[in-house]
Amino acid sequence: MSNPSLDGNDRPWAVSLVRGDLLFRFQRKIGLIPEQGLGVARRALFWSLLAWLPVAAWAWKNGFFLPLEGNEPLLAHFGINARLLLCVPLFIIAEGMMQGTLTALLPRLVSSGVVPPGQLDRLRSILGDIARLRDSVLPWIAIFAGLASFFLLSRPSEVPHELSWAREQADGAGMGLGIWWYLYVGRTIFLTLLLAWLWRLALLFILFKRIAGLELSLVPTHPDRCAGLGFMARIPVMFVPVVLGISSVFASGWAHQVIYHDVTIASLRLEIIAFVVIVPLIFLAPFVSFLGLMLRTKKQGLLDYGDLIGRHGRLVRERWIDGKPVADVQILNAPELGPIADTAALYELIGRIRPLPLTGASLVPLLGAAVLPMVVLAALDLPLKTVLETVLKILV
Repeated sequence: MSNPSLDGNDRPWAVSLVRGDLLFRFQRKIGLIPEQGLGVARRALFWSLLAWLPVAAWAWKNGFFLPLEGNEPLLAHFGINARLLLCVPLFIIAEGMMQGTLTALLPRLVSSGVVPPGQLDRLRSILGDIARLRDSVLPWIAIFAGLASFFLLSRPSEVPHELSWAREQADGAGMGLGIWWYLYVGRTIFLTLLLAWLWRLALLFILFKRIAGLELSLVPTHPDRCAGLGFMARIPVMFVPVVLGISSVFASGWAHQVIYHDVTIASLRLEIIAFVVIVPLIFLAPFVSFLGLMLRTKKQGLLDYGDLIGRHGRLVRERWIDGKPVADVQILNAPELGPIADTAALYELIGRIRPLPLTGASLVPLLGAAVLPMVVLAALDLPLKTVLETVLKILV
């Protein structure tokens, strides 16, 4: 039985977490997304300039764009520029990476035999449920309701420091177009894309949870040390642009404090460490769905192969040490097991099964994306060579 396309590209056994959702349908309706492809480049440029250009034009017109003596203009507030010029495009670029990664790797669940033929109907049902959740309007109602509540609870009279340059009057009595556009257009674009990624992360968690609940055909002795799920370790790389964008926003905000408000890097150490640790873990959270499955596979594999290797070892001793006749020579002659050294290697492989289908190659890119902007931040206070040597010691 063939599987209906769930990603819009006629790829069997794949589901997209990008194509088909409300945001995707809206952008296609206004012509930003073509019939084929995702229109990543045009969307990244459009949304970034829509968010930033009016703010920059207003700031330029009123003399608040470039640094002048005694003021903190738009370019000095790195957080605003990082959100709109860097983070927004990175969020959209990551959509293309997610589309390509998931539609390429999810079908391997079937082609590799991890999902046996008897479970294909259940897998088809799971992918269909995820597609319906993706296309549902309800999550987006919750997203927009949350944004509306946030804006209603935020009092416009209390302008954040990073928008202090945009006041119309020197005494701070009024607010200019720069404030209004950033607060209600630029920031809305940024937050919508951020919340969209959190929703996709939740969808991925649900998808993995339900896949882990299938009766999978795992191989405890597989050399990938993930019982045959090693190909899934490539999935976290698709989150690199998202993590890099978020890290850039935090680092740029802290950089402003360091340069303009005499805040030291040392005083931010705990916040930086917490960020570098927590944010990558958030984007690895969906893989926790496989924790119980991997632990059970390892435990059962050690028991099963322990029995097999024990029986094999006893027969070897009976034949070659005790000199007894051995009736069951089939196991001794089995090419799959080989000599004692080979059977021991099988058992050692099972003992090294990872608790999650992740590898160092999964973790390093995410950690690097979180650390890189912090390296630039630290360079404001330390020689770059010292910073890079410290980072290399941590990573290597």
